[in-house]
Amino acid sequence: MEELLQFIQANIQYAHWIIFGALLLAGFNIPVSEDGMLFISGVLASNFPDHLVRLFIAVYMGAYLSDLICYTLGRKLGPKLFEIKFFANMVPPERIDKIHNFYERYGIVTLLIGRFIPFGVRNGLFLTAGLGKMDFQKFALADLLACTISTVVFFSLYYHFGNSIIEYVKQGNIVLFSIVAIGIGVYFYQKKQKKQDS
Repeated sequence: MEELLQFIQANIQYAHWIIFGALLLAGFNIPVSEDGMLFISGVLASNFPDHLVRLFIAVYMGAYLSDLICYTLGRKLGPKLFEIKFFANMVPPERIDKIHNFYERYGIVTLLIGRFIPFGVRNGLFLTAGLGKMDFQKFALADLLACTISTVVFFSLYYHFGNSIIEYVKQGNIVLFSIVAIGIGVYFYQKKQKKQDS
């Protein structure tokens, strides 16, 4: 991460294009970390305030368009996508099934919460939304909201706190994931109890 930050910093006049392009590649499931790009953008904006607006727009638009690309791949290619070894290895069918079940039960809330969970969960969400033929407008608007919240929050944190925030974000993602897991567990427990009572 540090080497990438130094490379982009050395080419600061092109930084926004590099970040935007890297995020578009992430839409094709090429392993580019959105969190990493947000971190780099925030730190660079802090070091080079003249580039703040361009860096924010680049990371925001890159993240959002990347999501739309991923959704479109799922929608247009459908299950054929998993005949391509590259995609089959990156997003295993078991994870897709699990995410699809969450969409079935919780709808758009899955997208809003899942947007904050890294490590391949995001792209799995977007692919599954496409594979499940979720209405494009519904997906685009829900993801626009989720992307706006996550990008503004993380860019601001990285802008103000830089390197020191990484550990807090890691812990925060773990805490958020735990809260979601507990919430889902409680929901299913209550549902099971209701069935037993009736």
